[in-house]
Amino acid sequence: MLLPVLQAEAAAVEKFTADSIQAKTAETLEVIKNTDTNVLLENLGQQALHFGLKVLAALAIYIIGAWIIKKIIKLLAKGLERKKSDAALASFVKSLVSIALWVLLIIMTIGALGVNTTSLAALLAAGGMAIGMALSGTVQNFAGGIMLLVFKPIKAGDFIEAQGFIGTVSEISITSTKLITLDNRVVFIPNGALSSGTINNFSVNDLRRVDINVNIAYGNDIDKAKETALEIIKSNPSVLDSSTPGAADPFVALLNFKESTIELVTRTWVKAADYWPVYFWINENLYAQLPKKGINFSFPQLNVNLKNS
Repeated sequence: MLLPVLQAEAAAVEKFTADSIQAKTAETLEVIKNTDTNVLLENLGQQALHFGLKVLAALAIYIIGAWIIKKIIKLLAKGLERKKSDAALASFVKSLVSIALWVLLIIMTIGALGVNTTSLAALLAAGGMAIGMALSGTVQNFAGGIMLLVFKPIKAGDFIEAQGFIGTVSEISITSTKLITLDNRVVFIPNGALSSGTINNFSVNDLRRVDINVNIAYGNDIDKAKETALEIIKSNPSVLDSSTPGAADPFVALLNFKESTIELVTRTWVKAADYWPVYFWINENLYAQLPKKGINFSFPQLNVNLKNS
C-alpha cells in the first residue's frame, strides 16, 4: 500500500518540476521574440547576475543550515545522554528532529532560488498525510513506544500483567514490548495497545501482600483455627511483620459464612521476590498441618432423603 503512494508522490513532484521549467522556458522565449538584441543581451546579463546571486544565497543558506543542523543534533544527543534516556527513544528523537530540520532546510534553499515553494509544501503535506494514513498502525505503536519510554510505567525486568499476558519484561523497543511468560514463551505486545491499556506492574513496590482464603467446616473452634493458621504463617522466615516499614503483622480473620463452609482470610506481607514461594508454602502447610491440630476442611455434601413408596 505504501509503494503506490510513494510512486504517486514522485510522479507529482516530477510533474510539478516539469511544469515550472516549461513555464519559465515559454516566458523566456516570449521575451526573446519581443525584445531588441542589445536590450535582450543586457537583460540576460542582469538576469544571469540576479540568478547567480540567488544561487550563491541558496548555497550559503544550505551550507550554514547544514552546519547548524549538525550542531543541533550533537547538542540533542548530549542532552539525551545526560538524562540517560533510553537508547531506542534517543535514536528515534534524533532521527525525527534531523529529518524535520533537513526538510525545512531544503524548502528554504529552493525558496532562495526564487521557486514558489507554496505548492511544494502543500504537496509534501499531502504526501505526509497519505503516508501517515498508510502507516496508521505503525505510527500508533511509535507513539505508544514514546509514551512507555518517556513515562516509564514499566522497565526491563518488571513482572507485569497486560493484554491478557503475565510475564517479565525483557525488552522495550520503539514499536513493541518483549515479554517472557511464566512458561518461557516470548510474547511481543504492540506498544500502541500496551500504552493505552491497563498494566498491572507487580515489581514497582518492594513489598507485596499474600492473600489466601481457607474454607473450614462448620463445628470447628474458630479461635483455635485462627490461632493455628497464624502460627503456621509466622513460622515461615520470609514472612514480615510491622517492624518492616510498609508491612503489617500477619492477619487471620473469619471472612464469610457460606452454605457448607466457614471462610477464613489470611493476609501476609512479604518481599516482592518472595511472593510466589511464600504463597505456595502457606497453601501446602495449611493443608498439611491444620488437620493435625483438629481443624477439619469443608467439602461439598449432598443429603438425599429416600422415602419408601
